Amino acid sequence: MGRLSNKLNGDSHQNGSRPRYEIRAKSTKTNGLEISIWQLPSPSAPRLTEPECAGTLKGRPLRLVETAVIKRLRSLGISLARLKPGELVRYPVDEEEAVALALQFRALAPMRSTDRIQTVSTAIDRLSREEANYWLGMALHRKRPRRVLAALRMLLTSP
Repeated sequence: MGRLSNKLNGDSHQNGSRPRYEIRAKSTKTNGLEISIWQLPSPSAPRLTEPECAGTLKGRPLRLVETAVIKRLRSLGISLARLKPGELVRYPVDEEEAVALALQFRALAPMRSTDRIQTVSTAIDRLSREEANYWLGMALHRKRPRRVLAALRMLLTSP
């Protein structure tokens, strides 16, 4: 149990050099659920002095993929079933899952078309770890991230 808690907290020697992420979920009275992925300061991210939001999903785009996101979180041992309005919960999450979810959140957030949201969400789930890291890095660190995300959506929805 101690070994597992060290991994989750990022305190072990192996994880000390890996990026640390957490999921923050909040329930609001008006918008319903809001889920965010945050990158935490760590030795592997020396530019960070405070947590940085990597992606947030809420509103209609979240409602369209909520079942899949909740199922994915449940497989990680994260349950949002008892979340009360106004309550904020935080859960540590490993890098691979955090990157995939953050990329999905960033790509889906501005979208409105139900069919395209489903298509892009499914396609992002199929990306390899390296591809997801590449696209999230481009979306986080480029001068015009909207163009990067538009290009990703176009690539994922073209026949």
